[in-house]
Amino acid sequence: MGVRAMVKDVWQRLARVEAAGDAGIGERKTAMLPSILSPYNPAGRAGQHALPKPTAANLRKFAETPVVRRAINVVKDKIASMDWQVRVRRGYSDGVVENADARMKALRRCLEEPNTSDSFRVLWEQVLEDLLVGGFGAVEMESTGDPEKPFHLWAVDGATIQIDAKWNGDPEKPRYAQATGRMGQDALVPLLDDELMYVRLNPRSYTPFGLGRLEVAFETVNQFLSANRYAGKLASNSVAQYALWLNEATPEKHDRLIRWWQDEIEARDACRY
Repeated sequence: MGVRAMVKDVWQRLARVEAAGDAGIGERKTAMLPSILSPYNPAGRAGQHALPKPTAANLRKFAETPVVRRAINVVKDKIASMDWQVRVRRGYSDGVVENADARMKALRRCLEEPNTSDSFRVLWEQVLEDLLVGGFGAVEMESTGDPEKPFHLWAVDGATIQIDAKWNGDPEKPRYAQATGRMGQDALVPLLDDELMYVRLNPRSYTPFGLGRLEVAFETVNQFLSANRYAGKLASNSVAQYALWLNEATPEKHDRLIRWWQDEIEARDACRY
């Protein structure tokens, strides 16, 4: 056996031993967010698995400008105004699902009136807004125990949601947490997987967060608005050229009038800006 074959045999045996010792049957062997590759993983912080979404304050303020607001409304309004239906999921039939008609009616009732203050459109417009701006959309789900209206839905600020990157699928362990801005034990509100619906736009493997459309276009639109703002200020500060005819003025008086106008009038207007 050559050296190359010996090295290959040893490597295969070590790989089998490590694979058998590190993970059991049905468990993943790869890391979800290795710190060497993920720019969002807090490397060096032992025991900290909840990753906060980067701040969205600048994105939301930027979303209130006319150009960006028009682009968001074009997408959001078309989706929110679409008609929708409740049907039995593919793979099932009305005969297999018990009380299918009653369940679909209860589900539609819950979706049309998700909580005491919001309608279906109002609720999902909030979620779509966060989804387009920052790539995060969050909805809290809580069971009521009432068969006529089995659950309630509330829109949640997606920027305050933290994700546990080490969540292993256990429904009894929190997968999400909401940062409340308070101190002490009330700083984070843990949420189970069946208590929060977290929608990601453009999901990627190296981060648990989505990528909003405004995040992609932020620099481009910002440069466009800055150039437009600069051109507007430049045009408003410009001085119009007029001809002033003085019949009895000598060339010396004419030059003195021009210097006085430039030093007193134009300089005074420039100081205001």
